[in-house]
Amino acid sequence: MIYYRDPDGKPVYSAEPRKTADGRDFIAVRQSEETSFDPAPAKTAEAPAGGGRKLLYYRNPMGLPDTSPVPKKDWMGMDYLPVYEGEEENGSSVKVSLDKVQRSGVRTEPAALRSLSRAIRAPGVAKPDERTLHSVVLRADSFIEKLHANELGQKVEKGAPLFRIYSPDMVRVQVDYRVANVGTGSREERGALQRLQNLQIPSPVVEELQRTREPVISFDWPSPVSGVVLRRKAVEGMMMRSGEEMMLIANPSLIWVIADIAEQDIGEVSIGALANVRFKAFPNEEFAGRVTFIQPTLEMATRTAKARIEVVNPDLRLRFEMFADVEIGTGAGQNQVTVPLSALIDSGSRKVVLVDRGEGRFEPRAVKTGRRNDRHVEILDGIQADENVVVAATFLIDAESNLKAALSAFTADAGNPGEPKPGESAAPVAEKLSMEAERKQP
Repeated sequence: MIYYRDPDGKPVYSAEPRKTADGRDFIAVRQSEETSFDPAPAKTAEAPAGGGRKLLYYRNPMGLPDTSPVPKKDWMGMDYLPVYEGEEENGSSVKVSLDKVQRSGVRTEPAALRSLSRAIRAPGVAKPDERTLHSVVLRADSFIEKLHANELGQKVEKGAPLFRIYSPDMVRVQVDYRVANVGTGSREERGALQRLQNLQIPSPVVEELQRTREPVISFDWPSPVSGVVLRRKAVEGMMMRSGEEMMLIANPSLIWVIADIAEQDIGEVSIGALANVRFKAFPNEEFAGRVTFIQPTLEMATRTAKARIEVVNPDLRLRFEMFADVEIGTGAGQNQVTVPLSALIDSGSRKVVLVDRGEGRFEPRAVKTGRRNDRHVEILDGIQADENVVVAATFLIDAESNLKAALSAFTADAGNPGEPKPGESAAPVAEKLSMEAERKQP
């Protein structure tokens, strides 16, 4: 032995055996192992064969902020990577070899101006137009002598007879009118006529009374509207009390489709929006409709809002309570910068698009997004039209970018963790780097 050296390779030597501060023995150096203490001559950087680029320096293979003018290895034995003129990184981008780009299937596409439209889908149920609903109610106790509209769903026309009634109260006011001084304009005449109107006695009955001066004992009650009978309580021969509903009639020529719009889609739906309705009974047909109302409150259980779509039903094929699938068009309007959905990396805490800077350089760019459809997403801020963005293998490049950022931040906070400290093996340091990089990733 001719001397002893520090086990960590530090420029500390001793002529006698000794220990480090943490108790490790210095390494003995024999005469046959002696090396020169003079600095080794620097190797000349050579340009790659067939290329005219200038070699600038060698960078750390793990992305640490450490460079060397000559070839070297890091503490794990990995070769430093050459950096040629034009390949310098500014810290905001990540460099991927062109060979790896090709093997990984990285594809790019320019951001483009588009007018995004998205169809909001929702289940719906056909309902009657509530504006056409009419409840048939008598204002005096009456006996039903004959029931003409005696079936549910029966079509009736305005003015057509629904039933024939006898009402003692209605006969009584006719008698009062007959005994009044008809034609004199007296108070008695006006009062008797008003009582006939209050009981809504049909006009043909009043005209018959005025012509013959004789009360009409029983008469037909006409339908006030055209439509179909939705509900019927009247039965032939029974007595109906004053104010009790006898029938409910609705006009089916225009129906309402009540759709359940999910809470996250309500902001996209507007009054007047066009809608396509496909009924389960007619799966191969689409019916055009328009949104005319959106319920101002949400259903607590389903977190949905009711939207009303009006659909014309001229041939009356559509029936109430039919189930339907509704598609409401949204978003047609001004062109906005958009990218394919596959270009967006959304971790929940950040939204990033990878911009292709050419020559294997990719820049992670934070973006603010707007509306989206099945294929594209609107970019409100972050990139401009015609910038190339990565649309395939995005997570591969994003992972490399995150690793580089994590290693750089770790180095800035802890000095240079790439080299093991005295008494510390390489494995714990590597594990620390890996854990730190994983923590930095979203």
